[in-house]
Amino acid sequence: MLWKLLMRSQPCKLCSFREMLLAPRYKPFLSCFPYTTDNQSNKENQRTVEKLYKFSVDIRKIRRLKGWVLLEDETYVEEIANILRQVGADETAVANILERCPEAIVCSPTAVDTQRELWQSVCKSKEELVKLIEQFPESFFTVKHQEIQKLNIQFFQELGLKNVVISRFLTTASSIFHNPIEKNKEMIRILQESYLNLGGSEANMKVWLLKLLSQNPFILLNSPAAIKETLEFLQEQGFTNFEILQLLSKLKGFLFQLCPSSIQKSISFSKKAFKCTDLDLKQLILKCPALLYYSGPVLEERIQGLLKEGISITQIRETPMVLELTPQIVQYRIRKLNSLGYRIKDGHLANLSGTKKEFEANFGKIQAKKGRPLFNPVAPLNVEE
Repeated sequence: MLWKLLMRSQPCKLCSFREMLLAPRYKPFLSCFPYTTDNQSNKENQRTVEKLYKFSVDIRKIRRLKGWVLLEDETYVEEIANILRQVGADETAVANILERCPEAIVCSPTAVDTQRELWQSVCKSKEELVKLIEQFPESFFTVKHQEIQKLNIQFFQELGLKNVVISRFLTTASSIFHNPIEKNKEMIRILQESYLNLGGSEANMKVWLLKLLSQNPFILLNSPAAIKETLEFLQEQGFTNFEILQLLSKLKGFLFQLCPSSIQKSISFSKKAFKCTDLDLKQLILKCPALLYYSGPVLEERIQGLLKEGISITQIRETPMVLELTPQIVQYRIRKLNSLGYRIKDGHLANLSGTKKEFEANFGKIQAKKGRPLFNPVAPLNVEE
């Protein structure tokens, strides 16, 4: 849950990464063409249209979303479909993939076949590969920098990352595979040095690093200078090396994607909102590192939402983790607790905060306790005759 909330809230460097992910992975050289309509169908490559019909592809969907591919003189519908069928994709899967990623038909079949080999090297079976392509066709058909991708896959394997993790990176964080191998190696070295400089042990470094990468591979898109700048800023704020290591682990590496100016704004807002000393604020941040991450407006909205529910600032200070929840989630959970007669404003916020799984577990305990009889109805009664 924290991953999703952080991705939505940070306006600093992470936004550029999100824009990078949301931007089209394939920039067609005919992107200046307008989307085609039925009136323009006479300009389309009819051989392409007929071949797509042959594979039961919804042409209307392609015209509506990415009609430019139908204007291409040279397409490879049959070749791409054959590659997909060779790895086990059935007729329905082939049609779905081509509908979701029509750009596939203008990709070089040779390049796509090379991409298949790359992805197959980290998949347990063809069935798993087909499933990944169906879910993330745009990532699969981003057929560029393939030699660099291959080197990065080998590098991650040598680091000790499991293939299942690497395959997840290929689908959801493909940009890190287009990084020059030297840059990724340099970032890994910087992370290792930072961990040791912060007091981490050599024995635990590999486990720490692999966990960090598994949680947030986008950390590799940072620069060594940005990491150094962030660490120095936190030290200037009075955090010890051990505390910074705690923050880094809890924030899953997102700490390095924050710039000092945004951290400073969040710190200033929290100090004013909670009316606390620097020492008290530091303890709050160690309890809830997300206070460093969320912007002032986001924190303001969440605090006001809690206050409207009758929750006091004192309660929030005791359990600041509740600020990781959106106002909508807070309202939903309070209604559920109220249904059991539990008044959250008179109790502890620990029952309100936490992940969905943690909340449901706490709710179940309260519900069980609420319905527990005062005595055991089947137990024998000791009554004197």
